[in-house]
Amino acid sequence: MVWLVAEDEPDIRMLVMTMFQLWGHEPLPFENGQRVWEWLDAVEAPGFSGVLPELVLMDIRMPGRKGSEVAARMRQMPAFARTPIALMTAFALSDSERRHMAEEDGVDEIIPKPLPEFDLLRQMLHDLLAKKHTPPAPEPSPVESAS
Repeated sequence: MVWLVAEDEPDIRMLVMTMFQLWGHEPLPFENGQRVWEWLDAVEAPGFSGVLPELVLMDIRMPGRKGSEVAARMRQMPAFARTPIALMTAFALSDSERRHMAEEDGVDEIIPKPLPEFDLLRQMLHDLLAKKHTPPAPEPSPVESAS
């Protein structure tokens, strides 16, 4: 499984990449949101043959494009409709900011920095992946009334 990480702090990016590898995932690293944006241009171009990530973890505040901006663009692309997107931040967010990122940008999870300890973060991301890939429950069929 390929997991995308976008983080402008080299030490944090390397730590997350190492965790992904230890968990059995191949990291697809980007040093900022602008680089992810440019990669998305390539993804949308005819003939793209690269691998798409099965999970996305990005910092919110990065040079160029913010993680929430990139998430919103991803959500407009059919290829990312069911891809879990988690953002991480060291900043306090208001309830309205969180709600906007969830409802308008399509963000599935916001993870505070410092990041949770190794096993907890692994469990959070794997749970998010499982939840996002679980098909919605079917609509109950109408019950015919006995006359």
